[in-house]
Amino acid sequence: MELLLETVALFCLKLAYETEGSSPILRDDPIMSDYEREVFGLLVRRGDIEGIQFRVAHCAGLALDAIGGAETPLGRELQRLSADFSSARTMEQLDAPLIALKDYLKDIL
Repeated sequence: MELLLETVALFCLKLAYETEGSSPILRDDPIMSDYEREVFGLLVRRGDIEGIQFRVAHCAGLALDAIGGAETPLGRELQRLSADFSSARTMEQLDAPLIALKDYLKDIL
């Protein structure tokens, strides 16, 4: 799950900060420091669902702003998928919405 969480964060930050003609954002980029696999791993081991959801929501919010907000078709879908992820109450319930979020972000990159 840690890799999947890191991937979602990376895709969100790419949408928010990567510009055409600049160097791509990579997993070892300083901007990823709060969203590294080890950080998510610690949250997962602790069972800190709220901490995980907070970090993902922050990244998704940046991505949402980058694609024009919740009033755009892309934004509405991103907001819906983020809400599905945020409504999970157990670690097991995070899996399906997290995969859907990752797949959607990958498609719009």
